[in-house]
Amino acid sequence: MGLKVDNLSGGYAGNQVLKNVSFTIEDGCIIALIGLNGAGKSTTINHIIGELHPQSGQITLNQVNIVEAPTAFKSQIAYIPEQPILYDELTLAEHLHLLLAAHGQDNDKSWDRVSRLLNMFRLQDKQHWLPIHFSKGMRQKVMLVSAFMLEAPLLIIDEPFLGLDTLAQRDVVTLIREQAQLGHSVLMTTHLLASAAKFVDQFVVLNNGQVDFVGTPSALADKYQLSVANLDDYFDLVRKETGA
Repeated sequence: MGLKVDNLSGGYAGNQVLKNVSFTIEDGCIIALIGLNGAGKSTTINHIIGELHPQSGQITLNQVNIVEAPTAFKSQIAYIPEQPILYDELTLAEHLHLLLAAHGQDNDKSWDRVSRLLNMFRLQDKQHWLPIHFSKGMRQKVMLVSAFMLEAPLLIIDEPFLGLDTLAQRDVVTLIREQAQLGHSVLMTTHLLASAAKFVDQFVVLNNGQVDFVGTPSALADKYQLSVANLDDYFDLVRKETGA
């Protein structure tokens, strides 16, 4: 089933940013939502996580409609924002306990997953640290642990590689692939198209609030007469086309 965005129009304070956006993420699929700054990527994500109300159209996740059953819809999502969001007064361990409890998963099985993730991102000995002691990269890793430990039906990651070292970037790709292998859907945004092309199933391209292209990395490369390895040049070509 997965996520279905059907003719979504919406935006902020009456300003229409999205115009009849439609795409689907089947179970076990990894989709990268891409486009120039201002194309509508963040607005799309904010609608999917329930921060914005659609002006028209529908968003469903495993046949649960976000407007009709917002709590049931949101309970199926794990979200990693571009900028980490942490509570200053909670330690790392307290953050994880709180989030697991909110999803009814604060048990030994979940903490087995947590331990693996903490070790992977070299945070195992930081569980009693407060956020004030974390670097920007460590804060991002805390967000990654918080999301991946839930094994949610839909994982949304806004710029997953931002602020991460090379080893952590590789670990994130491994975890994303594992989520897909479990049959979960993954939606991510990125400007690193050549890197994403190695593991995503499809790109969904937004341009001026509309879906401009949906297809495989190789199909996107062919459209712009690029090699997959040179897909990062896509943005330069689009800027020249649009004058952006």
